[in-house]
Amino acid sequence: MSVRLDVDEDTGVAVVTLARPERLNAIDLATADELRSVWRGLRFDDRVRAAVLTGAGGRAFSTGIDRDAVVPQPGSPFMQDDPLLTVGPKANDLWKPVVAAVEGMACGGAFYLLGECEFVVAGADAVFFDPHTTYGMVSAYESVLLAQRMPYGEVARMMLMGTAERISARRAHEVGLVSEVTEAGGASGAAVACAAVVAGYPPAGVQGTVRALWAAKEAARATAFAQAPHLIALGNLPGEEQAELFGKRSASRPRVR
Repeated sequence: MSVRLDVDEDTGVAVVTLARPERLNAIDLATADELRSVWRGLRFDDRVRAAVLTGAGGRAFSTGIDRDAVVPQPGSPFMQDDPLLTVGPKANDLWKPVVAAVEGMACGGAFYLLGECEFVVAGADAVFFDPHTTYGMVSAYESVLLAQRMPYGEVARMMLMGTAERISARRAHEVGLVSEVTEAGGASGAAVACAAVVAGYPPAGVQGTVRALWAAKEAARATAFAQAPHLIALGNLPGEEQAELFGKRSASRPRVR
């Protein structure tokens, strides 16, 4: 199993852990299926009133799609499949609050998950970046989700700087992506404590509030998402050229701000 689920019935908090530390918790097709199954299962589990999402190993929350994953695609650019579009809690109609706990790297497709969490708690050593443009790809869905959490200029800088720059936990907190910064290694404990507080409130009121908060930005997100497949089809380099750029990754140390 590449996704681990632990439920504390006393607090009503479920901890969902991406458990592929040897791959920096990258998401392959099996992991995507497991995430969908977990979120859908939590919808029906009345023991659970809030959830924490984290990554195993400490080196990364997630680095997004596993580059070794083979995603079958139809020939038409109007029908491209994105396996990460349905890995988040909101995409699976889970309206119980989710708190993300980030240690190490969170990049690329990790924002599909972080963009659907109510709070993001980060350890002091956490860093955030988006490598898409570096490797000839359009950052579409990631940009849309982060544009709903951060000021436009900060999202633009993160997405366009690619691998040359990483956003520190401190800076991510300053611009609104992160709601709390802990000492390194402390994100999971703080996220569980936060989730336990919310889980202690009457669940219908909490879930209605989560749904209302999401509804406040849902129309804009849906409109932008409708454009994303066309932007990706037009802007992405062919796969072999992406792979060539990936293989020429610079050894220079990225700037952290």
